[in-house]
This record gives sequence, structure tokens and C-alpha cells, in this order.
Amino acid sequence: MRLILTIPLLGLLALPGPAAAGEPLNAEQFDRYTQGRTLFYGFGGAMYGVERYLPGRRVIWSFLDGKCQEGSWYEDNGQICFLYQDRADPQCWSFELTPGGLTARFENDPAATELYEAEEIGEEMLCYGPDVGA
Repeated sequence: MRLILTIPLLGLLALPGPAAAGEPLNAEQFDRYTQGRTLFYGFGGAMYGVERYLPGRRVIWSFLDGKCQEGSWYEDNGQICFLYQDRADPQCWSFELTPGGLTARFENDPAATELYEAEEIGEEMLCYGPDVGA
């Protein structure tokens, strides 16, 4: 999967270090951009999911269905890898700054599917308890 994220100009200025367009972000740069934010992602013009980035490299992901998965992330060999509570295998991405914003490529595969950071949609991330409505 490939993930495209848009960054406001101030977000670009806040990123530390020399990462220029086309250079992968390291863990410090990724953490600075994401920590404390909730990012909605789209795919093919439709909403795909949402992730909240917490202190201590912790995250919460949802496919917008109210079922949330807690996880964490770490840097491994130039990629940002995510581990979620219901998966044993890491989900690794290569994040880069591009003229159009922040881009992430799933497992650094140029042929992978693209996701992108959606514009502010005025919604909050919803996480329901286990078996709500069952």
C-alpha cells in the first residue's frame, strides 16, 4: 500500500533534520509530524480509515467502523513499522516528503496501493466497546 499525506507548510518547517523531497523520514521526523494528531485516510476517493498518534509511539487505528485496534510503531531499516494488537506481523511503511506532501509506501513497494491523508472532514474518531449492539 502507498500512503499519501498532505502537510501544511508549517508542518514542513517543523520537521527536524535535512529530509528533503524524496528522502525517507526517520523516526524523529515522523513522530514530530504525527504525535498528538488524528489523521483520516482515503483511498480511491473514498474514506478508508483513521489513526490517532499518541505519545510513546503508540497508535489507535480504525477502518471507520467503530472497531479500534491499539498498537505501536518503531523504526526498522529506514521504515516505520506498526504492530497492532490483533496482528503478529509488522506493517512497515517508507514515509517521504514530496512536493505534494507526505508520502508513504507500504513495505517500500513502488507498485503498492495508495492511501492519502484526507482533508479535515469535521468528524471525530469513534471507538466503540467490544460487541456493542450485539
